[in-house]
Amino acid sequence: MSESQSVQVFPPPADFAAQATISGMDAYRALCAEAEQDYEGYWARLAREHVTWKQPFTQTLDESNAPFFKWFADGKLNVSHNCIDRNIEAGLGDKTAIIFEADGGEVTHVSYKELLVRVSRFANALKAQGVKKGDRVVIYLPMSIEGIVAMQACARIGATHSVVFGGFSAQSLRDRINDAGAVLLITSDGQCRGGKALPLKPIADEALAMGGCESIKKVVVWQRTGAACAMTEGRDIFWQDFVAGQADYCEPEWVEAEHPLFLLYTSGSTGKPKGVQHSSGGYLLHAILTMKWTFDLKANDVFWCTADIGWVTGHTYITYGPLACGGTEIVFEGVPTYPDAGRFWKMIQDHKVSIFYTAPTAIRSLIKAADTNAAVHPKSFDLSSLRLLGSVGEPINPAAWSWYHDNVGGGRCPIVDTFWQTETGGHMITPLPGVTPLVPGSCTLPFPGIQAAIVDETGTELDWGKGGILVVKRPWPSMIRTIWNDPDRFQTSYYPADFNGKLYLAGDGATRDAETGYFTITGRIDDVLNVSGHRMGTMEIESALVSHPLVAEAAVVGRPDDLTGEAICAFVVLKGERPEGDAAKKVIKELQDHVGKLIGPIAKPKDIRFGENLPKTRSGKIMRRLLRSLAKGEEVTQDTSTLENPAILAQLSHTAG
Repeated sequence: MSESQSVQVFPPPADFAAQATISGMDAYRALCAEAEQDYEGYWARLAREHVTWKQPFTQTLDESNAPFFKWFADGKLNVSHNCIDRNIEAGLGDKTAIIFEADGGEVTHVSYKELLVRVSRFANALKAQGVKKGDRVVIYLPMSIEGIVAMQACARIGATHSVVFGGFSAQSLRDRINDAGAVLLITSDGQCRGGKALPLKPIADEALAMGGCESIKKVVVWQRTGAACAMTEGRDIFWQDFVAGQADYCEPEWVEAEHPLFLLYTSGSTGKPKGVQHSSGGYLLHAILTMKWTFDLKANDVFWCTADIGWVTGHTYITYGPLACGGTEIVFEGVPTYPDAGRFWKMIQDHKVSIFYTAPTAIRSLIKAADTNAAVHPKSFDLSSLRLLGSVGEPINPAAWSWYHDNVGGGRCPIVDTFWQTETGGHMITPLPGVTPLVPGSCTLPFPGIQAAIVDETGTELDWGKGGILVVKRPWPSMIRTIWNDPDRFQTSYYPADFNGKLYLAGDGATRDAETGYFTITGRIDDVLNVSGHRMGTMEIESALVSHPLVAEAAVVGRPDDLTGEAICAFVVLKGERPEGDAAKKVIKELQDHVGKLIGPIAKPKDIRFGENLPKTRSGKIMRRLLRSLAKGEEVTQDTSTLENPAILAQLSHTAG
């Protein structure tokens, strides 16, 4: 790293590098050089080696209608066949595919043979209802084996699924059904979270009653909680009745590589939700490659991604990637703090998890719990089975990275800090654990074949050492194909005219180290603050705050300011009690000085507010748009139905002290 930066570098452990699928920087550089010299040939080779094709492709990349790129377009395959059948054909039929742990701790094991039967029965039931290739099916289910079965069954018959996170409101569900034109809805009577049964079917009924969902012909209801729920005659059917009498095998529908595997809607604070459309062939390839290279997945690994299937991480690294590689994976229902905040660590201990992939938000919340209760500290559990850790969802600040490395990984497990998006389908910038020296807070180097760069507002590439806008210079196989029913929005959002329509706009700001070329994500472009003409990423300020020993978690937003144009407002969760009065003023001053010392006086938050938590969705994502409203002193009018802790808004609505 640059001499001006005092950072600790963690080389790959020698024993890890020796057995890694990609081992050593020379191997990484060779892959990058191959992609540089023959871009299409590189991806074609990997697609032939890692994906099973019914009809081999002859054309790799079609750029004739840029930016609506096509990959492997004349090839045919089936994603479910790649995830299940080919593993059985390879002799893995009796291998455990899924270990499911329910909210109450009950454990279910499903082998690849058993998974094929479950998926086939449901796929045959869909076909019996007239669902066919190209039809859209909306899935509104909790974390479950059934959720994965439903997704795989859709893929098996060529139906395009759209999963809606189980924490979304009736209006959000209705909007997604309406936009997708879905013919069938799969839901549940309810879901179990933290020892409580929460309704789902009533929310689905409310969504369907709003209008605009007339395309739905059938609603399949899985009985998870046993709660009584209204059933509309002729439309609604229980899961067990739906699959009754169906055959144990369903012949895969062989689809074109560009056939839409799924739509996944990203929600903004305003406007219509965006239906991100992903292909079958290119998406599957990147899911497989990142499982094998980023996670170094081996035959005897137990892989656990803690995400929900309602998000893209749950698609790529639960439903498709691990299974396509013949892996054994953990799927869990519930929250990391029930029955106590040691649940993650106990599950790793009990199931001998070797690869663990979670979000910085979860890590930071568990740090606070561990610091106040030794019984739930990671060191109170046997985590010796772990060999690799991962981080996803947002940049992980160096303090949380170090705690994760030391306390969960025992100082011996590499951490893959992965940068990617719903739109990219899989990892874009990430360490490879047998290759990359790690620097806390940096996602390091592009995945082999991904041509990432940093540009200015005109699209001109910047030299290393300068910060700017993150872009990708060439299309890649797993990229978003379009926004469902809105190609113009796709083009303006991701291939804007400002960049001559040739660069994929990630929407993030980033810096690149002058010596190593390591990338560090500074936050969304709209999360870059402009204080008195100085541009600062919110992530940089958040990292400075969290590096203070009193702070467990922080989120930073901007608000209008007459003097500086924009003022920095920080929402902070302390490791100890929430201070008030003079005690709060003292802590505020201490934190302001700390940030000023680390970044500079211009970065000192003007407003610091303390809360017992931050407003988060049930998947653990901080809802920064709500914090922006609070910072401005506005009444929160946005939909808060996905909030885990709505009461926290009142606590954060006033300045401390």
